[in-house]
Amino acid sequence: MKKSLIAALLAGLFAVPALAQTPAPEAAPAAEPASPHTLTANVGLFSSYRFRGIDQTFGNPAIQGGFDYAHESGFYLGNWNSNVSEYAGFPEGNLEMDFYGGYKLPLGDFTLDFGGIYYYYPGSKIGGTGSAVDNFELYVGASWKFLSFKYSHALTDYFDIADTKNTGYFDLAANYDLGDGWGINGHVGYTSVNGSSDLDYTDWKIGVTKAIDNWTIGLAYVDTNADENFYTWVKPSGKDIYAGKATAVLSVSRTF
Repeated sequence: MKKSLIAALLAGLFAVPALAQTPAPEAAPAAEPASPHTLTANVGLFSSYRFRGIDQTFGNPAIQGGFDYAHESGFYLGNWNSNVSEYAGFPEGNLEMDFYGGYKLPLGDFTLDFGGIYYYYPGSKIGGTGSAVDNFELYVGASWKFLSFKYSHALTDYFDIADTKNTGYFDLAANYDLGDGWGINGHVGYTSVNGSSDLDYTDWKIGVTKAIDNWTIGLAYVDTNADENFYTWVKPSGKDIYAGKATAVLSVSRTF
């Protein structure tokens, strides 16, 4: 009995120091709060640049890219740029610069979008005035899951076509994720040129994309019913193209 009691006491004496030497687990570091600011950039190479279905590069490829800033409150700002052809309505100009900003309001599966965009073509000249081609529009849009609709309204003459202020553009689009990086997209748009109904037309597009890491490869079919008499670009050499004709656009782009 004495031996058993002594053994128990000795076991207790040796057990306490062993427990005392075990370090307590360190508390996990507190996670840093997420930033309310988001800044992204994008760049891409396109076999042709079509704006609302109309050729902007005289059939040549385009390098495009820009920056986007978004705040968690819904406000955003951005800039986007592309090369263009001076023979596509931008005399002596070869660059398009877009500046935009707005506010997005999420409402469950719906998102409302309000904003404005300024199109500017530095170096271009309107007739003999020396002023650069430009255009300013306000827009309102709504999206639901993979569907979106947007209306844009020009507050200036539409890309400096005389007496075309209040021209409108209607845009219905769909972007559907097929999974595994694949997606399909479609679009139908209608340009209503105020005071020049001969310039009105419908454009449409259907395409497929494949995302690989941060890269996206795309192939799209683009077409319009624009009047060939009004949407034909001519070079001084005599070569001309119908800017609204059907075409396939191949693209490779990346987001940072």
